[in-house]
Parts: sequence; structure tokens; C-alpha cells
Amino acid sequence: MAEGSRPETGAQDDPHEPANGGAGDGAPAPREYRMDELAAAAGITVRTLRFYRERGLIPPPRREGRIAWYDDNHLARLRTIAALLERGHTLNGIADLTTAFESGRGVREVLALPAPSEEEPVRLTPEELADHFAGEVTAENLAAALDLGYLVTDGEEIIHISRRLLDVSAALVREGVPLAEVLKAGARVREHADALAALFTELLRAHTAEDDLGRLRPLAKSVVEAELSMALDRHLRETP
Repeated sequence: MAEGSRPETGAQDDPHEPANGGAGDGAPAPREYRMDELAAAAGITVRTLRFYRERGLIPPPRREGRIAWYDDNHLARLRTIAALLERGHTLNGIADLTTAFESGRGVREVLALPAPSEEEPVRLTPEELADHFAGEVTAENLAAALDLGYLVTDGEEIIHISRRLLDVSAALVREGVPLAEVLKAGARVREHADALAALFTELLRAHTAEDDLGRLRPLAKSVVEAELSMALDRHLRETP
């Protein structure tokens, strides 16, 4: 791998300066590393670490005078980069993924929204997500999934909002459907599902008490499931 690093200017890492360990509230201080310590922990050279930093693959370090301090988040990112490289991703591709990943909504933002009442979220590392969709985790697909709200970020981890949607999406990809097409279909399904939800909510609110909406929710789901099943029967019987 060509590293193409340039000599650093400005603040330098001082290997003789002790790590900052101050914790004013009595809680354990977060682990911090000088550049050489972080490189050793990640199993890479200092030159490679500088190259990753210059490429924007890791966040900037915390500066204390002329000393740069890194933490466990940087170490986790370096391990993710190594795992993605092992899975065949290029550095350019990883840089694009990082940009898309960091532009996505964070879990704290999403926590302000009502949680899905029947869906189980799944916490994944970036490399685990790559394993679910081998060769399909591109910056474009990641951005689309983030825009749809399928994925949210939590530090160096990713949360998929629905195990069912994750499993179905992965199964479709294994069957040969490109992930980009799965996500496009997901966006269209979302539009139709929102319209159906609005229809049933309006119907029930017009004719039942507000407190009954949750209890009657399964009826709406049953109607949609039955109609979808019959629609699939009709379409699958059609000659291509």
C-alpha cells in the first residue's frame, strides 16, 4: 500500500511526555496514547498512522501544546480500517464510507424520535455490516441507508433500526439483488407504508376512541398482510 505521507509540520508528538491522566471527578481517566503508542496498539507504523490522519481516515487528535493525544476511539477506527482492508475495501472506499458514516444521524438524535414498538434494533461494527452485505457496502449505499433511517451511528458503531429489515435485506443480497436496488425498493415501500398507516389511523380515529388505536393496530396489519399476499399471488401468476 503506497503511503505517500508528507513530513508533518506544526505540533509534534512528544514521546517523552507522560499521557494526560487527569480526571477531576474521580472517574477513571480515558486511555490516551501518543502517536507511537497508538501505532503500536493498532499494529501499524507511525508513518501509516500519519498517512491515515492526513487522508482524514481518523479524527484529529486532542492537542495539548505541541503534543497530540489519541484515545480509544482512534484505536477502534484504526482496527475498523484494518478489518475493512482485509475484506477488500480500498483506502479511497474507506474514506468515502467514513464521510458517509460521519454525516449520518447519531443515535442521540434518533432517540428523540418514538422508538419502533415492534422492531428490535441491531448494534453492528462497520466490519460486521460489511460482512452482512459482502462487497455491497459502498459510500452510496451507506448514505442511502442513513437517509432512510435504517442506520444510525453511535460512536464507532452502527445501529440498524430493525433486525427484520436487516435480515431480509441481507437475504435479498445473497439471492443476487444489488443492495442499491434493495434500498430503492425500501424507499418506495416506506412511501406506501406511510400512506397505508395514514389511511388506517384516519379511519380508526374517525370511528373509535383514541385509546383504542394501539389495541386495534393488529387489525390494520392483518389487512395489509392479506392484501399483499393476494397481490403477490396475482403478480406471480402473470407471465413475464
